[in-house]
Amino acid sequence: MMARYSFKNDYSEGCHPNILEALARSNFQQEAGYGLDSHSTKAKEMIRSLIKNQEAKIHFIAGGTLSNLLVISSLLRSYQSVISCECGHILQNETAAIEATGHKIHSIKSDNGKLTVQAIDSLINEIGNNFPHSEKPGLIYISNPTEVGTIYYKDELKKLSDYCRENDLYLYMDGARLGHALTAEGNDINIEDIARLTDVFYIGGTKNGALLGEAIVINTEKVNEEFEYSIKQRGALMAKGRILGIQFEELLKDNLYFKLAKHANNLSMQLKNALLKKGYPLLSDTVTNQIFPIMDNQKIEELLKKFDFYIWQKIDKKRSAIRLITSWATEEDKVNDLIQEL
Repeated sequence: MMARYSFKNDYSEGCHPNILEALARSNFQQEAGYGLDSHSTKAKEMIRSLIKNQEAKIHFIAGGTLSNLLVISSLLRSYQSVISCECGHILQNETAAIEATGHKIHSIKSDNGKLTVQAIDSLINEIGNNFPHSEKPGLIYISNPTEVGTIYYKDELKKLSDYCRENDLYLYMDGARLGHALTAEGNDINIEDIARLTDVFYIGGTKNGALLGEAIVINTEKVNEEFEYSIKQRGALMAKGRILGIQFEELLKDNLYFKLAKHANNLSMQLKNALLKKGYPLLSDTVTNQIFPIMDNQKIEELLKKFDFYIWQKIDKKRSAIRLITSWATEEDKVNDLIQEL
């Protein structure tokens, strides 16, 4: 039986060939451990230059869930909580990793996956000042792009940033697909803006051409104090840290990271336009590499014979929304094959 082509995620393939070649070249070179190697040092310098902040602290971590757990548990005091959109990754896809560290997550409903100052302020007022009997929100968690493929625009991010600084809240951005947000059609934020407007964010590698790895970027001195202890305590400090450093060193050369994300976005928009032309409604108006078309369940079963994807949400008895994702390695002819089957 012929294998189904996967539009299920953006990490089905291994990594970009440049990374494999760089790993092979360095294989017999002796390097310092625990992220003190020359490649990690170089990659950190490249990130600081990219965000134009020489004071930023950079930490390479194996995965996104571990990055979220490390940042949130390190930033918050034991009695503080997190505010997230109800579709936030930390709420829906991380097995209560944050709650397991003792921090409650407050959820906010959103049709487009984004948080607003008004919604956050309303929730905080609802929680009230039941001092000292209720938890105290200490961090706002957002992802860019969101879990439903939408992006934050500059005015939206600035309002969130201003509100957080006025109300002594940390602003943390999950950047698992950050490259796709920054190369999306209509995006008006650059990575310098993100570094300036957030306290912490991370640059996702796993979903954009790396074998594994995320780069946590800390922009505030308050967070830098002894963060390395948390990394080691949570089992996230890799002895062979060079493996992560080499990957980001390669991804940041010649804008490869952004070229790969743009490739995924371009094919996604090609698929989106075809879906709209054929009359399929969308669950959300996405501009990144995730699309959520609504289809008859019978049509979904037909497509599943040739393609792999998630059935995302039941709409009614006859229809469901599915999720289609393109990646840095998606082949255009496979997208055309899917379009033919629509």
